[in-house]
Amino acid sequence: MADTLPKALGFDVFGTVVDRRTSVSRQSRPFLDALGRSDIDAGQFADGWRARYAPAMKRVNEGEREFVVLDVLHRENLEDLLRENGIDPAELGEDRLEEWNRAWHRLDPWPDTVEGLTRLKSKFPIVALSNGNVAMMVAMARHGGLPWDAILGAEFARFYKLHPRAYLASAEALGLSPSELCLVAAHHSDLAAARDCGLVTAYVDRPEEHGGRPAPDLHAKQEWEWSAGSFTELADLLGCD
Repeated sequence: MADTLPKALGFDVFGTVVDRRTSVSRQSRPFLDALGRSDIDAGQFADGWRARYAPAMKRVNEGEREFVVLDVLHRENLEDLLRENGIDPAELGEDRLEEWNRAWHRLDPWPDTVEGLTRLKSKFPIVALSNGNVAMMVAMARHGGLPWDAILGAEFARFYKLHPRAYLASAEALGLSPSELCLVAAHHSDLAAARDCGLVTAYVDRPEEHGGRPAPDLHAKQEWEWSAGSFTELADLLGCD
């Protein structure tokens, strides 16, 4: 545990704040059924959609394409996944494709999220330090009652995590040095990248994020400044009422 408390908390969102796999699976099921594809497992479909996430962002971070917001990447990845499953995206039409893509705007929070964020906000500014774009984060906050003070991260920085600018630009926006900002995340790779930029770190375990399977980034695990099993436990550790 660190000797000094941070001045603000920045939160990874997908998987840390919200249960992205269950939410995307649930919302994908009716679309798949309407296409006559009850044979496709909705959980595996959600996993396939997510698997395209990091490679798509990497192409942006490495300059292979101009920055585009995550909604655009998600839509491209959805169409690619549909084709991989033998489905022509044109079968759905533009309106239904966009509605399906907005499943990421309606991700449900974990059971401890809202209570924990509210307690943490009583002592610290809390910001979304996410790869999600502002429109997505606003919709998700309204859907799940997430009490952000600000939405920072990728769209603000014009780079996606794990690029250093995603972390450093967020600290700069808050008028803080990197060491005064704490990243809260369920992903060791995210925390490791933040630590490399000088941020302090808080790990929150989300064992069901991958449907009960082991996290794919256990190789990046370190001793973080704080480690908790929920946001409410983290609030206890940080002395929040």
